[in-house]
Amino acid sequence: MNIYKIIEEIEKTDSEVIERLSRRDMFKQASSFGQKVAIAALPIAMGGMFKKAYGGTKESVTQVLNYALTLEYLEDEFYTKGLGAAGLIPADRRVIFDQVSKHEKSHVAFLKSVIISLSATPVSKPTFDFTAKGAYPDVFSNYQTFLALSQAFEDTGVRAYKGRAGELIGNKTVLTAALQIHSVEARHAAMVRSLRAEKGWITSNSGLPAAVYAGEDNVTQGGVNVTTLGYNATIASQAFDEPLAPDKVLAIAGLFIV
Repeated sequence: MNIYKIIEEIEKTDSEVIERLSRRDMFKQASSFGQKVAIAALPIAMGGMFKKAYGGTKESVTQVLNYALTLEYLEDEFYTKGLGAAGLIPADRRVIFDQVSKHEKSHVAFLKSVIISLSATPVSKPTFDFTAKGAYPDVFSNYQTFLALSQAFEDTGVRAYKGRAGELIGNKTVLTAALQIHSVEARHAAMVRSLRAEKGWITSNSGLPAAVYAGEDNVTQGGVNVTTLGYNATIASQAFDEPLAPDKVLAIAGLFIV
């Protein structure tokens, strides 16, 4: 078995394979295989090398994509229903939410196509209850409630993508696409805040629902308490967005899933 020939073949579909392996001193390790590893064990050793070079498996990548797809389903249907509710959105604001809705629809279509391209199955669209079992009964009749939940969903999306981006590091293409969606969700959130006459960034750890903003009062980044650098707690917390763990995200989404 010629490991370099195999890498040559992989390079035809992944031009960065040599860079991936070189970053991890894989060629140096490979040079000593003849002395340390029996020929029969070479495929196993190579499997370990490529696992380190590429990070997560296809299954882990599709799991993250289906997780994101569930959130995009939620946002897509929310805006579709909002735009379809007579008299809910003021006439001079419909163009904004029409554009946001188109963004969400394109996110859904894109994520589904990527999942299918990985020979996996996109998760089915859940049935949603945007009143959250009666907690927000006027969501599609009261514009302010609609705005509050719009902001909450966008903020959840931003924190959710951030919370799982690390799992996509092994797939540069998918990671880049996820970060592109992440930044658009942040722009949506800032726009909705503007419509609510609020600042464009998260200003506290309170909101609707409260779980969306849990942990946003954190002032420690990379092991450094930012308040020790001459900034007060308000600035220290506002200057950094926090990721949201998958279980927290699913708990928030679960409030609106039947």
